[in-house]
Amino acid sequence: MSQLKCCVIVPTYNNSKTLKRVLDDVLLQTSDVIIVNDGSTDNTKELLKGYSQLSQINLDKNKGKGNALRVGFKKALDLGFEYAITIDSDGQHFPADIPVFLNELKAKEDKNILLIGSRNMEHKSVPKKSSFGNKFSNFWLWVTTGTTLTDTQSGFRLYPIKAMKNINLKTNKFEFEIEAMVRSSWNGIALKNVPIRVLYDETERVSHYRPTKDFLRIFALNTILVLIALIYIKPRDLYRKFRRKGFKRFFYEDFLQSNDPPLKKALSIALGTFIGLSPLWGFHTFLVITLAVVLKLNKVIAFAFSNVSMAPLIPFVVYLGLQTGSIVTGQEVSFALSDFTEDFGALKQFKTYLIGSIVLAILASTLFGAIGYFTLLLFKRKNTSVSNG
Repeated sequence: MSQLKCCVIVPTYNNSKTLKRVLDDVLLQTSDVIIVNDGSTDNTKELLKGYSQLSQINLDKNKGKGNALRVGFKKALDLGFEYAITIDSDGQHFPADIPVFLNELKAKEDKNILLIGSRNMEHKSVPKKSSFGNKFSNFWLWVTTGTTLTDTQSGFRLYPIKAMKNINLKTNKFEFEIEAMVRSSWNGIALKNVPIRVLYDETERVSHYRPTKDFLRIFALNTILVLIALIYIKPRDLYRKFRRKGFKRFFYEDFLQSNDPPLKKALSIALGTFIGLSPLWGFHTFLVITLAVVLKLNKVIAFAFSNVSMAPLIPFVVYLGLQTGSIVTGQEVSFALSDFTEDFGALKQFKTYLIGSIVLAILASTLFGAIGYFTLLLFKRKNTSVSNG
């Protein structure tokens, strides 16, 4: 623990039945313990008098687990710690599993990582609602970060608090643990599960999770995080990747050498081209990333081809849309100012452009997709024959 500059943080609220056992077991592992009493109204404060050797924070009012963890993180940083293992005080976790986190961290060359304890959610003591909630949370973490985990709701974790100190975490309740994972991932911190044991003893355990209120808070947070991911984070990461590699390397590694089959790549080209030429200005990035995720296509390729309507090409794209609309509708188009201002000319031209741009998007996406498919198929066959030779 001392070598890794790691402490244990125990947030607690009205868990006096199990708190003593948890603390005694934690002390078998380390004396670097921070207890955050989140405004408990039972005899927690009296119980903690027996642990005066430990760092304690007694909050006057219950503000939620997220707030308690943030307060604990700040205290740990002030004391010079760089990592913090958090463990719930309701007795469901086994402090004897603390070495599991330490061994994993020690083995990692890149220690910029957040470790989440993975419980056996199929264990007979695990409530069904907990298992469902965990699967729900796992799915949304994958959508927002692209990381697949088996358990995202366990409170038994190792946080890289020094690496996280500049991340602006806003939530105060149970949803904090989801926000911490997502925003950490967005800031380059890896997420990984480690196996832990779990015990749900309903005779002792006191849960403060409110099924309706807390589920709605978590759902609202996931909705916000998904929007941020689709509108900003994923396009940002793709753009950074493109800039870091340069066009030639990006095209070769992410386009030609990607493990996706030619058909999937071709469909990704078609999707990107269609969205890029569609008249849905301002929503191109959001739509192409969303649809690529939903349709399980290659996000990198789809995003790259959606930039067919990048700023310098916009006048040309609009012109092609108008000309295509003119051919389809038979409506003559003109760029004279009088034709826009007189006799609803602007509306007529706009209608022509909408129809034309959609037709153009369909034709171009079909053409580019087909060219991409046969080009990629040829490239794949060539590589296969070279390998065999």
